[in-house]
Amino acid sequence: MKKKVYFRYNPNTLSYERVYPKAKDRIFSVIRHLASGIIIGFGIFWILSKVYTSPLKIEQEKQLQLMNTQYELLSKRMDDAVEVIGDIQQRDDNMYRAIFHADPVPSSIRVSGVGAAGRYEELMNTPSANLIISTSKKMDYISKQLYVQSNSFDDILELAKNQQERIKHIPSIQPISNKDLNKLSSGYGMRIHPIYGTLKFHSGIDFTAKTGAPAYVTGKGKVILVDWKSGYGRCVIVDHGYDYKTLYAHLSKYNVRVGQTVERGQKIGEVGSTGTSTSPHLHYEVLYKDRHDNPAKYFFMDLTAEEYDQILRLAANHGQTMD
Repeated sequence: MKKKVYFRYNPNTLSYERVYPKAKDRIFSVIRHLASGIIIGFGIFWILSKVYTSPLKIEQEKQLQLMNTQYELLSKRMDDAVEVIGDIQQRDDNMYRAIFHADPVPSSIRVSGVGAAGRYEELMNTPSANLIISTSKKMDYISKQLYVQSNSFDDILELAKNQQERIKHIPSIQPISNKDLNKLSSGYGMRIHPIYGTLKFHSGIDFTAKTGAPAYVTGKGKVILVDWKSGYGRCVIVDHGYDYKTLYAHLSKYNVRVGQTVERGQKIGEVGSTGTSTSPHLHYEVLYKDRHDNPAKYFFMDLTAEEYDQILRLAANHGQTMD
C-alpha cells in the first residue's frame, strides 16, 4: 500500500509544507487501526456464528438427537420389560411357589442393592445426563430382578425334583375310611363347644365313627407323641417333614410308638371318646409351619372330584363340635 503523505498550509510563506507525524502519533494510529480491525472482526464472527452453523456442529447435533431418540426407545422397551418381569414375579409367588408350598420371595431381596449412592456420578457430566442415568437405573433394576428370579426358578426346580418324595409325606387322605365313617360332625373354624356352650375356634375336623374303628396316618412321617394330652385324651402326633404335622385325638387305643416311622394308610390307633369328648369320634388336625390349617384341603388323594367337593361342604358346617 502507498504510504500516505500529509501537508499543511503556511500563511507566512503562502505555500504547503510537508508534515512529518511524530513517532507516538504513528504508534497510536497503528494501535487504533488494529483495535478497529479486531472489533470489526469479532463482530463479524459473532454475527456469522449466530447465522451460520458449521457442518461439524450440524453433524454433532444430529448425532446427539439420534442418541436421545435411541435412549428414549430403549427406556420404553425397558418399561415393557419391567412390566413383564412383574407378571412373572406374581406367577412365581402366587402359582409356582404356591404349588410347592414355598414362601414368596421377600420384596427386600428382590430390590436389594439397586441404585446405590454414588453409583451414577460418572454419568452426571455426559450429554443428556438425566436420560442416560434414568435408563441406566432401569437396566440395573432389570438385571437385579432377572438374577433373583433365576435363583427362584432354581429353587422351584429343586423342589420339583424332590416332589415325588415330598408327595409321600404330605397328609392327603382321610384318617377314617369311608366304610367306617358315619359323618363329619364338625368342620374347621369357629364352632359352639359341646360342653361349655361357648363359641370357640375348632382347629380340626371331627370324624364320627364307632369305638374301635381304625384311624390311619395320612402321610409318611415320624411319630413324635403318643400320650394323653389335655382335652384331646389319648393322642398321636406325626411329624411328616416339609413343615407338616398331623394330630389324631380321642383315641381308645394306640398302635404306634414314639420314634416309629409310619407310612400313609398305616393304622396308628382306634377311635374312642377319651378326653373332652361327648361321643366316639376322631378329632384330626393338620399343622403347617406349626400353624393350624383346614384339613379338608388335603383330602384329595383318595377322593373323586365330587367326593372332595362334598367333603369341603360338610367340613364347612357351623354346628356344634364333639370336643
